[in-house]
Amino acid sequence: MSHRLPRIRHYAATPGGEVLVQRDVVRLVLHLPFDHVDLSAGVNRALDMYLSSVGQGPEILSEWCDVEGEDDLFPLDAQGWDFIRSELSPPRGERFLDDVRDDERYVLRRVKKQFDRSVELSGGEGGLSGYGFFYWGRLPWRTPQADEVSLVSFSWPTEYMEARGSGKMRAEIEQLAALLPYASGHAGLAFYSSSVWGPVMKDIHEEALRYPGLDVTHGQRALGARVDGVHWLNFLGPEVLVQVGGAEALRSRLHAPTTTVTALEEERALVVLSPEPEAGDVSQGNTLPAWRELARVLEPWLLPFPHYLSWRDCPPDTARRWWRRFLD
Repeated sequence: MSHRLPRIRHYAATPGGEVLVQRDVVRLVLHLPFDHVDLSAGVNRALDMYLSSVGQGPEILSEWCDVEGEDDLFPLDAQGWDFIRSELSPPRGERFLDDVRDDERYVLRRVKKQFDRSVELSGGEGGLSGYGFFYWGRLPWRTPQADEVSLVSFSWPTEYMEARGSGKMRAEIEQLAALLPYASGHAGLAFYSSSVWGPVMKDIHEEALRYPGLDVTHGQRALGARVDGVHWLNFLGPEVLVQVGGAEALRSRLHAPTTTVTALEEERALVVLSPEPEAGDVSQGNTLPAWRELARVLEPWLLPFPHYLSWRDCPPDTARRWWRRFLD
């Protein structure tokens, strides 16, 4: 690695001593405009590919979260894997919730939970090994809710990439993405915590602003055909690519020497901003100019800052500053 990456390690005091609660990882997030019935096979293949690369064991993935209950954690033993595979299997019964007539309680439960299927896997002490898998399948209505997408993500500790090199890391990410029908997606450095929807921002907001290349979100469930920010690797699906004018038009507007635009199969494209992921460091004047250039080009299609969003116990306007860090 030619760029030194920041080591993010935050600990919390517990009766048993200090435990790790936040760290840095490499993360891939894909936004999928389909229901679970359409995604089951691809998600299973992607999970199998991920496991074949990272291996298995308690130091990698050791627990699963019971999102159907009270978010309790259970060991990822043989029984746990049976449950996970059943959750990821193709659904039985009616294709759409609208057509379920004989089980109103099931429909109400799904609506309350706001997902059809959800799987969350983590490992290591406190779930902070850096390895992780998350899948969230949207509710299967005959007419989908506006802009709602399904999500899948994969995480690796940064040490995994450093041991293999950024080229192999990128190849692994691209192979996973190729298995799934994404509308858009991204991969790069990110903060990682035991909460799948993001870390406690009061503990990391200063680092988030200092290192603009580290993501703090975990995908957007209501993204539609927009783009969730700018990252090391930026995957554009057919609808997004049409909006920006195609791969050639996009390439002609990007001039940073490290940026490449590659047309992919099935009318997709991949924008890579550097040979390896970068965190940047605003305190040293490194604002990631290639990231800023892509953000300006994609601004009409970027998900705008949600004005209801605020980061609890952080200085006013911190969330907006981070959201627009490549634009302002």
